[in-house]
Formats: sequence, C-alpha cells, structure tokens
Amino acid sequence: MRRKVKNRRSLVADPVYDSIKVSKLVNYLMMRGQKATARGLVYGALANIKEITKIEPLEVFEEALKNAGPVMELRSRRVGGANYQIPHEVSPARRLTLALRWIVEAARSKKGEPMRAKLAKEILAASKNEGEAIKKRETIHRMAEANRAFAHFARSYVKR
Repeated sequence: MRRKVKNRRSLVADPVYDSIKVSKLVNYLMMRGQKATARGLVYGALANIKEITKIEPLEVFEEALKNAGPVMELRSRRVGGANYQIPHEVSPARRLTLALRWIVEAARSKKGEPMRAKLAKEILAASKNEGEAIKKRETIHRMAEANRAFAHFARSYVKR
C-alpha cells in the first residue's frame, strides 16, 4: 500500500529576485541557521554572474537548474532475495532538489576561492552543461541506462 503524500510547506519567495528557487538555494547553502550569511553568498554569486555574462542572473540560474536536474534515477528494490537497481523517472520537485544539492556540493568541494565565486562558477558551468553537477547527472543517467533491463520490476506487484 502506498504511503500518504507528504503535505509540503510552501516557501516564501526571496525578497530580491522574488523567486522560490533562489530561496531554496539559500536554505541549501545555509549552515547552523545563519540565513543572512547564506543570502549574502547567493546574492553575491548572482551579482558575479551578472558581471561576467551581462545577462539576467535569474535566467542563467534557471538554465543551470534545468541542465543539472536528472530525468532518471535508480532506486533499490528487493526481488526474490536479490537487490536490483531499478530506473525510475524523477518527479519535478525531486529534480529541483537534486539539482540544487549537487550545485551546492560542487561549489563546496572546490578550494581556494570565496564561496560566492565558487557558487557563481558552478552555476555558470551548469548553465553551459559543464561542471561537477552535470558530471553527477550524467553518471546517474549512465547507470540508469545500464540497468534498463530491470525496468520491468518497477511495475507494481499485485498478489492474486
């Protein structure tokens, strides 16, 4: 039996760009409850993007999220004593979550620069289909393609 769909709290759009996605990025970047610091980093990164590209930074950010979000992912399922990695489509909410998480992780993994510069570079790279977040998405897509033979296990099993 399927579990109930979780009621998700609606997020307030950020005050500067009036975007829920930017406020989610702020929340993913925030550590130890320091939201003002996280906001400063995100707004600084978006300002860097505007300086570099001369394009509206929100458009570049949206493109980066679209490029970094996976279409398929693997989920483990136990069938007859063996665990199979079964490819599943990713819901739009999870696609956004994974894209944001991977962009922040990729920016954090770099060394030797201020965080706003690292975040700006990673968002720019993702918008051009480059960078660590895109590599992660490609790896997951490759694994899903390799395990396509197990896709028939994804159908719901009905006892008779």
